[in-house]
Amino acid sequence: MVPPRRPADLRGGRPPARRAVPRRPAPARTGPGGAPPRGATNGRAPRRGWRATAPAEPGQERVSDEERPAPPAARDSVEPPAAAGSAAPAKPTGPGGEPVRAELAEVLQRQAGLHDAARAEAAAKRHAAGRRTVRENLADLIDDGSWLEYGGLAVAAQRSRRPLADLAAATPADGVVVGVGRVGGTRVAAVAYDYSVLAGTQGVTGHRKTDRLLDVAARDGLPVVVFAEGGGGRPSDTDHPTVAGLELTTFASLARLRSLRVGIAAGYCFAGNAALLGMCDVTIGVAGASIGMGGPAMVEAAGLGAVAPRDVGPLHVHLASGAVDLAAADDADAVRLARRVLGHAGGTLTDGRHEDQRRLRDVLPENRRRAYDVRGVLRLLFDVDSVLELRERHGRSLVTALARLDGRPVGVIANNPLHRAGAIDATAAGKATRFLRLCERLGLPVVSLCDTPGIMVGPDAERTGLVRAVGDLFTAGASLRTPLVAVVLRKAYGLGAMAMAGGGFHATRLTLAWPTGEVGAMGLEGAVRLGHRRELAEIPDEDERRRRYDELVADAYDRGRALSAAASFELDDVVDPADTRDRPVAALF
Repeated sequence: MVPPRRPADLRGGRPPARRAVPRRPAPARTGPGGAPPRGATNGRAPRRGWRATAPAEPGQERVSDEERPAPPAARDSVEPPAAAGSAAPAKPTGPGGEPVRAELAEVLQRQAGLHDAARAEAAAKRHAAGRRTVRENLADLIDDGSWLEYGGLAVAAQRSRRPLADLAAATPADGVVVGVGRVGGTRVAAVAYDYSVLAGTQGVTGHRKTDRLLDVAARDGLPVVVFAEGGGGRPSDTDHPTVAGLELTTFASLARLRSLRVGIAAGYCFAGNAALLGMCDVTIGVAGASIGMGGPAMVEAAGLGAVAPRDVGPLHVHLASGAVDLAAADDADAVRLARRVLGHAGGTLTDGRHEDQRRLRDVLPENRRRAYDVRGVLRLLFDVDSVLELRERHGRSLVTALARLDGRPVGVIANNPLHRAGAIDATAAGKATRFLRLCERLGLPVVSLCDTPGIMVGPDAERTGLVRAVGDLFTAGASLRTPLVAVVLRKAYGLGAMAMAGGGFHATRLTLAWPTGEVGAMGLEGAVRLGHRRELAEIPDEDERRRRYDELVADAYDRGRALSAAASFELDDVVDPADTRDRPVAALF
């Protein structure tokens, strides 16, 4: 029985402290979900300074807030009530072992699940196949400490049929990692499809992430790198009602970018992933890659039979067709090449080291009819180790390359006499056209090295659409908004030479020739046969006819020598090959 209360002492203090009496817990009142209802007082107004509780039972009295023990934890609090006789559960901790709140602990756990350490099985599978994970590739591409990821916590749009926890574990980042970082100090946007997540397919949320990043890239003028490995569109996303998804904006967003786009294809790259790759200005294919606008399932559905993924579009096919610009040995080599390409677009300066330029005096054969590989000229003329050739196995009579001259990035087109004597066919013309347009978009000046007998002719050549291809080359050169310097190394005949000079020798910023240069409206030998056909036909003796023919060719060559052309001001100058570097530097920069 509880004794009656004693009056307070005369000084106005509280009643004397009394011995605590054991009390039974009152039954708890709860609201929806088990939480106490907001402001519940059991029908009584709370006394000031005292906590409102259920009425005291016999043998029980009210206690103040200061004296009352902490109530049992609610069902959604951080720490559940400890069982009798058991130790209190450990508090959540942060990366450094410091205690953190439950909300933060949940975020940190989700973020940790994005990384390879939390996906050991998937990472091991990639490594066993000789491949790297998406995040390993990005870590190699992006400067340390500069990566800013967008939408890492996103998951596949399948929450209507799978719990969030399951999606977070199985579909991290919705299979595409996007963000902005620096490459060699230059800000770059990156889109990297993760083949270990739903085969790198393009999901609804993933498209939204990519659109978000491409919008940032467009507004800030950022180059974009796309790791395009993946199987195309994903039909299993159920949270977004759609019929065909043809309203997606991702493809148009990438296509309209004015900044440099670099694509990397490794493994299987099909359908929508391949479409993004094909929009890139420079494409890199990793050994073993298979690229196609439709994967095996689509090929079979089209009635074309069963085909293995690796046989849909092997890398060697795309290197020859020109769909892929650069071949890489592995993932690491692909990233290295991407960094080199981005370096040319970033406008950064290098030290401008170069070979002894006097070696250029003897780089061409003395016999004017002997072929040579123009790449030897490029290696001597431009900065050491700066030449990066694009589409080497496509349009082989013409070389296109990124290079540096006196430390500054330039584009290079050059006829290659080692193949078809450097004549320009439809494939070579298309290759040069595409490259000139790339140089214009990137603001790169162009150096053109001319050694061509002209445009390829004949019925076979015309079946390839040669007329349109050559017309496009003239248009691209004449509309180039960056300066072009042309250097005639040896032969410069007819329309082919004019096309190499942006439309004509006076359409350039500067047109030079080496002493070995020779110019003409067409090939000298052909011009003699055509112009002196009747004269030669009237000479009955074959030896005499041959002697006269050689005389006419020698006379034509003398009239077409570079010095003669410079005398009539068809050329701006004839230079010592050892001084070639100085002239474009002065003209372009």
